[in-house]
Amino acid sequence: MEVGILGLAGSGKTTLFSLLTGSGSALAGGARRDQAAVGMGRVPDPRLDRLSEMYQPRKITPAIVRYVDVPAVGGDRPGEASLNIPELRTMDALLVVVRAFSSDAVPHPLGSVDPARDLARIEEEFQLQDLMVVERRIERLEKDLARRRDPELAAELELLQRCRRTLEDGRPLRSEELDRAERLRLRGFTFLSIKPILAVVNVGDDAIGADPFTDARWQRWLAEPATAATSVCATLEREISELEPADAAAFMAELGIADRALDRVAREAYRLLGLISFFTVGEDECRAWSVPADTPAVDAAGAIHSDISRGFIRAEVVPHTELLAAGSLAACRQLGTLRLEGKAYPVRDGDVVHYRFNV
Repeated sequence: MEVGILGLAGSGKTTLFSLLTGSGSALAGGARRDQAAVGMGRVPDPRLDRLSEMYQPRKITPAIVRYVDVPAVGGDRPGEASLNIPELRTMDALLVVVRAFSSDAVPHPLGSVDPARDLARIEEEFQLQDLMVVERRIERLEKDLARRRDPELAAELELLQRCRRTLEDGRPLRSEELDRAERLRLRGFTFLSIKPILAVVNVGDDAIGADPFTDARWQRWLAEPATAATSVCATLEREISELEPADAAAFMAELGIADRALDRVAREAYRLLGLISFFTVGEDECRAWSVPADTPAVDAAGAIHSDISRGFIRAEVVPHTELLAAGSLAACRQLGTLRLEGKAYPVRDGDVVHYRFNV
């Protein structure tokens, strides 16, 4: 899973990137300020923690998110800032950091703090970039169709004309109701406004615990498809990250914080993409694997290794809750909670799976 992180200058996006990836540096990976930085972040999962406590494995491997921190968006008017960044177009989802804190030391590039406005500003840039792509392709298709009739090209033109109307109306492409065939037809364009978006509101110390989404503009935006939002105080998260685990837990308890905002960000990004986790367990390793919801067992096996998918015989499956209650896979067999499933079985979130295969 790849998530692109972007935001206006001074939003705190690079601080968030550094915290999510544990890079400890705003310029992770040796990137310059005009380049994208890449880092890996874990998806916290209490289920994996409990399974690992039971098995005491030599290795624990959580699900991983690949984050890409792109250069800050600038410019006072739509069209001035360039979001024509190749890394963004290959992302599975976009994480937009918007600022909700004031700072005399770091002036806001638009002159005032308004996170809903900043998000709309960046959304406009997505739509402008997509509109340019759509118009260029429509122009080419119209020329091609003037020379010869082609049903495939005609269908593509009709779909892109729909997309153009959507974008000209100021709406993102993810608001369009598209069937599977239409989504496949558009996939090669790597549109920005069709991607799922997680908005992260970076609040100040004085707003921890407050709800930043009461504004009607947020409510309208969150009603759109493939959107989600959460808040984080990057300065507080940085303080927590510098503490020893025991001290961090005591500090959070004192502030009444149940879990780290960074954990929520990772989980929200994961959920927004429609991903689930299944687990493989043993004394060597307990590991979480990421697959889209309803992935057939044979395809989920490919996430582990292509040989397992190719030589699939059957899958032994038990919900993690049943395994934790029984204490072992052997006990689950005796209780009848360990099931044998075939290739078509849709792997469910929280399943513990043991594959039998032969190659």
